[in-house]
Amino acid sequence: MAPHDLRRPFKRAAISDQQKRRELSLLRQAQNRRDAQQQARCLASSILSLQSQVPESEPEPQQSDIQLQTAPETQQEYGDLSKDLDVCRASKLRGPEVRKWFARQLMLPEWMIDVPDRLSQDWYVFARPAGKRCFVVSSNGTTVSRQRNGSILHHFPSALPAGAKTRDGSGSAQSYCILDCIFHELDQTYYVIDIVCWNGYSLYDCTAEFRFYWLNSKLEESGACNPPSYYHKFRFSAVSVYTCDQSGLYAAYTGVVPYVKDGLLFFNKHAHYESGNTPLVLVWKDENCSQYVIDTDSKGEIPSQQQVVLELQDDRKLVTSDDPPVLFGCLDEDIIEKSGLHSGNLLRFAISDGGLSFVDGKLEKADLNYLGKSNRARAFADSYSKVVFQFMVRHSPLKIDDLLASINSPDDQENKPTDIEMIG
Repeated sequence: MAPHDLRRPFKRAAISDQQKRRELSLLRQAQNRRDAQQQARCLASSILSLQSQVPESEPEPQQSDIQLQTAPETQQEYGDLSKDLDVCRASKLRGPEVRKWFARQLMLPEWMIDVPDRLSQDWYVFARPAGKRCFVVSSNGTTVSRQRNGSILHHFPSALPAGAKTRDGSGSAQSYCILDCIFHELDQTYYVIDIVCWNGYSLYDCTAEFRFYWLNSKLEESGACNPPSYYHKFRFSAVSVYTCDQSGLYAAYTGVVPYVKDGLLFFNKHAHYESGNTPLVLVWKDENCSQYVIDTDSKGEIPSQQQVVLELQDDRKLVTSDDPPVLFGCLDEDIIEKSGLHSGNLLRFAISDGGLSFVDGKLEKADLNYLGKSNRARAFADSYSKVVFQFMVRHSPLKIDDLLASINSPDDQENKPTDIEMIG
């Protein structure tokens, strides 16, 4: 079948409800205002003080001096791992629970499986740096970066507010920053892709449009973009963010950047910083802007069949990491008993020749073949959007020409969602 053309004048079968969920996310964030300042303080103190496995070369930071108001006890058990878990309870988590808690504090993009409407009006785009995603917190004269699994990446002085014990002082206990970064090994640089808090001011409930403006103005002023020095061990850098019109998308896709690209990130201009998976931030890749488009196995090789990781539930259901989770099927009782499996296990499956079937934008059937337990380092099952994106890459990829064409199409102007045809 010829590659799909988003400008064709007829409607194609939908493969997701991603556009509907984008609209619901925008409505929900307007209705659910939160105590953003308290959330920022809790996250900052957790990153600085939460116990985890730390490389011997990196000393464990001292307890943070950020003042916290302890959240009241609830009936929710630790195992529920609420996104709003306070630092006092988070400090008691260990092992896999630490990984899950930290992974849920970052705003995680969904994979682009359909083209958003109003792409050129309501979205930004930039080239995502390859590297280690992490939170960076500066407070009380020190700076700490923690990866998604909760482990400390670096503990160092920086030019961020309150980030180093300089002769001028380290700043007040209320002066702290939280940056969402990717550490790029080749040039030892923290590329800042978002900002959560600056100098004690929380930006959780600010739009991406404002957060990017604030980040660009404040980061340069702080001196954090300067070359490394005694009080500033690693350089920080903002990324070039473009309005997602044709010229901006083309610049993000083809432009020269000082880092290795790992796909494109798309941000809805109106999106707040939302912990966990969100359809208001999307990642897209092809072989021209990423070394890793199709998932590889443990040997670094592309398997002949797509592999997915799903979570086993009490009722034998196999689900994704989404909230709410997406059901992919049920596992046979025989396999559960013979393999000694139990609820909460992350399991690997291959998608067999039957592939994935969709009806009205929702998964109807998945042809799964059980392979075994997932790597113990995994904190979560795959998301629905990742599974579908990987399936698309193998059978009917969403190409850069499709994205460029959608910007000039009537759909982009008339707020109509674009549907992608699936084969396989």
